[in-house]
Amino acid sequence: MASASATKFLALISEDFSIQRGHALPFGATVERGGINFSIYARHATRVMLMFFLPDEDQEIAAFPLDSQLNRTGDVWHVFVAGLNPGIQYGYKIDGPHNQVHRYDNTVIVADPYAIALNGRGKWADAGHSKSPFRRAVLVPKDYDWEFDQPLNRPLADSIIYELHIRSFSQDPSAHAQHPGTFRGLIEKIPYLLELGITAVELLPVTEFDELDNTRSHPETGAALHNLWGYHPLSFFALKAAYGSGDALGSEINDFKDMVKALHAAGIEVILDVVYNHSGEGDHRGPTYSFKGIDNSTYYMLSEHGHYMNFSGCGNTINCNQPYVRNFIMDSLRYWVMDMHVDGFRFDLASILGRDQQGRVLDSPPLLEQIAADPILASTKLIAEAWDAAGLYQVGSFPNWGRWAEWNGHFRDDVRHFVKGDPGFVGRLANRLSGSADLYQFGRDPGHGINFVTSHDGFTLRDLVSYNDKHNWANGEHNNDGDNHNLSWNCGAEGESADPDIARLRAQQVRNLATLLLVSRGVPMILAGDEFGRSQQGNNNSYCQDNAMSWLNWRDLAINQSLFRFFRLLIAFRKSHPLLRHDSFAIKDGLGLQIHWHGQHLNAPDWGYESRQIAAHFFGTSALGVAPDVYLIANAHWQGANFQLPNLNNQRWYRFVDTNLPGDLAIMDEAHMPALTDPHHYFVAARTTVVLVAR
Repeated sequence: MASASATKFLALISEDFSIQRGHALPFGATVERGGINFSIYARHATRVMLMFFLPDEDQEIAAFPLDSQLNRTGDVWHVFVAGLNPGIQYGYKIDGPHNQVHRYDNTVIVADPYAIALNGRGKWADAGHSKSPFRRAVLVPKDYDWEFDQPLNRPLADSIIYELHIRSFSQDPSAHAQHPGTFRGLIEKIPYLLELGITAVELLPVTEFDELDNTRSHPETGAALHNLWGYHPLSFFALKAAYGSGDALGSEINDFKDMVKALHAAGIEVILDVVYNHSGEGDHRGPTYSFKGIDNSTYYMLSEHGHYMNFSGCGNTINCNQPYVRNFIMDSLRYWVMDMHVDGFRFDLASILGRDQQGRVLDSPPLLEQIAADPILASTKLIAEAWDAAGLYQVGSFPNWGRWAEWNGHFRDDVRHFVKGDPGFVGRLANRLSGSADLYQFGRDPGHGINFVTSHDGFTLRDLVSYNDKHNWANGEHNNDGDNHNLSWNCGAEGESADPDIARLRAQQVRNLATLLLVSRGVPMILAGDEFGRSQQGNNNSYCQDNAMSWLNWRDLAINQSLFRFFRLLIAFRKSHPLLRHDSFAIKDGLGLQIHWHGQHLNAPDWGYESRQIAAHFFGTSALGVAPDVYLIANAHWQGANFQLPNLNNQRWYRFVDTNLPGDLAIMDEAHMPALTDPHHYFVAARTTVVLVAR
């Protein structure tokens, strides 16, 4: 032991330093009176070594073998280190069989799965940070002054979700952030979020991952491509260190708590995109960071020959319904709610969580039921991406126990089809406008559907109306990655166009899509930057583009103020009309939303295959009293048409939205809506959506 290192180590221990038996629960490292208890599940291990490290030093400062009798209870290895204070880093070397099923390697340091901080890259893409980043746990103090903060518990049906990526949101110089690309960078943008009016942010993965695990380069510039999105988690507990703004290891934890507290103070909820379906260790060719080297056959689904099952499309699949792993995931979720005050979760490829240990689809998956029934998570929002990479698609049929909501992929596809003018989608659009009653009417509510037109995965809203085909060449995969089924339409030219007619039509189509999203029943989700025309140059899979393609260019906000205003007023309209958020399909005690369907003539909707027009009359009584009637007309035809309007008693129709009108005229502040001069008819131009309000 070098003298300098020895001095540092001695400063972290007291004179009563000793190694004791310890106890099996809780898992992880627990600071207790007189020392720290360490506990790790490793069922098939034959030998476990606890390694201690000093910060910024790659060589261990001490190593303690655990006795297989004294320091083991069942499948759990544990030890209490008396006289040890926080400030040390630790990891494990674990020995055991190495074959197709088990992959123990006693030369590799593995990270504690329960660690809340790892020695990850404190600065984004810092290749020289450590010889073994992510494999050592950092012991950090848990004390924090939440100042009475609590999750907001807003009803999901009242939510307007805004999906964003922590780094991309504030990294571009145009963001003028003092702490770009971090949790604190998001804090700086809270005034913008308040102006827009959203009620919740849904954050792409924020747990630790290796942004340098992508070995490809840009085919034209040669620049390295990074794992930007973070859908290869190396931990279910530890935050991405590079999303912190401080230099101290573990400082990202308090930065995250500060962000949550600030967002809550602004009335904005925090929903985490969590990835429990696979890890960043890949298949048999991938690295070992944690799970593989601790108990490979427990954490991963393996075939009878020991091969990794790959329902995630990412090389491995977490064995979610193995009893220990199920409890491990539950502990993770409870940590985020109890310790970090998050309001909800969006579960990536959630259908995998409903497969058994052989990959078979379960009718009543234990993990999904346990999450739904857990008392700690009782007020937490649960949102499933109700499909997986192996073709299982459960939108409308995801096991729910009255709790689980779903990303409504049918909404995305049907609205895209209708707005681009495809035949046969009038009836489907009516279902989406009504809250997808065809999917959720029996035993569920409109709020169980998360409506979206765009998300991180696919085209942005601007690109959806600007490109017929994906343009992913910059990803270095020969344009083979990304979805080929985009349901997009370029309005007459591929990519950017100087043609004013094409530009006008594209702007109108964006307004059509935004209007249908925010006036439909269900919970709307907006992709960050869509509200001011963000483009990814036709790339529909920008997972590796850590550059201006993915970063929000805030100069676009000034250029597209009219579009931002359109979104802002639509959001305000949704908030002011409780019937659009009424979370029940039933009319009970006279309360509820009714929808009458019409066509160009009243009571005569055209459900035919060639129809491209529908009108919906929203009316009813909310708990606040009789709500204003709303009349929506959607004309996706390339010709305009005159629509008959319902008669009103002692009221008139006022124009709120007409997407055919230019600029700021396309939407009116509710206080300044013009009354219609003809109370009985309204001419709806080609490819136009109109919203009228009765007063």
